[in-house]
Amino acid sequence: MSCLLMQFVAPMQSWGSRSRFQERDTEREPTKSGVLGLVCAAIGRDRKESIDDLVLLKMGVRVDMEGSVKADFHTAMNVIKADGSSPDTQTSSRFYLEDAVFLVGLEGDVTLLKNIERKLKNPVWPMFFGRKSFVPGKPVYLTDGLLEEPLELALSSYPSIAPLIIHGLKEEKKLRLVLECGDNEQGERRQDVPVSFNHGYRRFITRNVKTIWAQTPKQKDKKCI
Repeated sequence: MSCLLMQFVAPMQSWGSRSRFQERDTEREPTKSGVLGLVCAAIGRDRKESIDDLVLLKMGVRVDMEGSVKADFHTAMNVIKADGSSPDTQTSSRFYLEDAVFLVGLEGDVTLLKNIERKLKNPVWPMFFGRKSFVPGKPVYLTDGLLEEPLELALSSYPSIAPLIIHGLKEEKKLRLVLECGDNEQGERRQDVPVSFNHGYRRFITRNVKTIWAQTPKQKDKKCI
């Protein structure tokens, strides 16, 4: 089994999955729709094109730094109402993560993963983390990110990309892993799997995820493809 690891490091990230009108939420880690959207930008896949092959990829996230939840208060003027009546002023609260660090992995067809890895080095379109202004603080591409091993093992053993430093000493800690799993396993349902990114047909289905904990990995040799 093959998997591709990516690093999501930025001052600000936003991963909404339940946003409605004036409340724009964020999950505590990247959503599958957000990650696949970023992949589509990298490989240059238009919103109207099929994403069936990408949806089949199994996804996992390791949280190297949880980050803090913050909120912006937005005011938009001259917003035309749905019934066509006079423009109005709309306010909204938009949440985001500050200083979060994630190791994101995709598992599946190695040919597809190789193509994604190649494009991450030189993306077709700009990549961002939930909002166009939330750009990566470090390259998403990892030089040793394409691995010949299962996703859970890769996420559990890959060296920390954000070691915790206290008074100059590295402190070992447990890291949270959120892994896509089968419907027959005990987990949590999340409605963040995109059927299409087409503006006229945006729809999402659910997937099952489980949370496990892993020790901070130590430096080790990885078998790259």
